[in-house]
Amino acid sequence: MQEQVNRLVLFDGVCNFCNFWIKFALKRDSKGKLKFGSLQGETAQQLLPKFGIDPSIITSVIFIEDGIAYRESTAALKVSRHLDGGWKLLYALIIIPTFIRDFVYKWIGRNRYKWFGKQESCMLPTAEQRSKFVD
Repeated sequence: MQEQVNRLVLFDGVCNFCNFWIKFALKRDSKGKLKFGSLQGETAQQLLPKFGIDPSIITSVIFIEDGIAYRESTAALKVSRHLDGGWKLLYALIIIPTFIRDFVYKWIGRNRYKWFGKQESCMLPTAEQRSKFVD
């Protein structure tokens, strides 16, 4: 990883559903608070083992903030806190017990390729987006 990143969103780069949400977040991160990278990328492969996460198992978005790695619904909700506008309010869902939130998250995750499809390769950011990606 070339630079120290405080808020890093790692996502499944070949998942159409994941790519939709990353593009959604990119449009709503006008202050540039977030950096992004695919779970298949070099940064994720080097960084995830430091958090005890097997980088070969790509089942969840990972959000790393202030040296802590968050997974699944907690990661998604923590990302929402940094988005422009009313999207920050989604963070209030954090009061729902994790086992309930993660049940729904995992159900969608298990079916994401079937429902939304998958790409042959990771999303390529536009020239404007490139500075928001780690690799």
